[in-house]
Amino acid sequence: MADIGTNGHLAIGEVLGILLEEFPDVTISKIRFLESQGLIAPERTASGYRKFYEADVDLLRVILTEQKDHYLPLRVIKDRLDSGEIDPSGEHLRPRDAVDPSGPVEVPEEIVKSHPSATGRDDAPIPFRRRTAPAADAQPTLLPGVLVDRSEFLGMTGLTAAELDALEDFGIVSSRSTAGVTTYGEDEVEVGRIARDLLASGVEARHLRGWKTSAEREVALFEQLVAARARLRNPEARREMGDRLSELEHLGGRLRSAMVSAAIRSRL
Repeated sequence: MADIGTNGHLAIGEVLGILLEEFPDVTISKIRFLESQGLIAPERTASGYRKFYEADVDLLRVILTEQKDHYLPLRVIKDRLDSGEIDPSGEHLRPRDAVDPSGPVEVPEEIVKSHPSATGRDDAPIPFRRRTAPAADAQPTLLPGVLVDRSEFLGMTGLTAAELDALEDFGIVSSRSTAGVTTYGEDEVEVGRIARDLLASGVEARHLRGWKTSAEREVALFEQLVAARARLRNPEARREMGDRLSELEHLGGRLRSAMVSAAIRSRL
């Protein structure tokens, strides 16, 4: 249960503080995006600030759980909510003994303040340092099988819409259609983040096609090496093939890195 407080409602930053413990990747921009897609509809004050009530927080928790645990795109979640297949008043809520029922879930103030989406105003723009890659452990992760739509993808990678268009035009980033929605998975998010940093360093999207072509040739070679295993249908052979491909990927990456390092040193 959310602690609504003396004024009867919560501001968006307070909602973020409540949800961060369960959903470390949630951001204020994510909450705003869910509203723009019609999944939540918080009330507004006369000056335009959002007012979240207990039911709004419970609904947000359900939506975020559906994404995290069931890997559903937002449109599918909305359809399930609209049809009554998901009941925000009872399904997916935390067990009552998971938190102290006498008070709110307290998230240390320093965590909320340091969160990349924290902001002092409801509708203040959220600064995003596009050209400085965050530490690896500070980046929001996407669970295997989870899909995000285009807007979420841009938010997670830091790419602009124009940059993503260019990357897709050159086949660097690929999307898929899920229930009529363009979506991206964890591999595309990782590629997008790396591409963002290369673009920030002056590399153009068309130059990245060379990496794509090289990767495809490498995979084709690996497929030849495990072709015999690939024809076998028993689970043990498939596992061995997966292990072999992982080993080849690791060795290929090491060789490529060593060759690039040697070439760079020879030019210094």
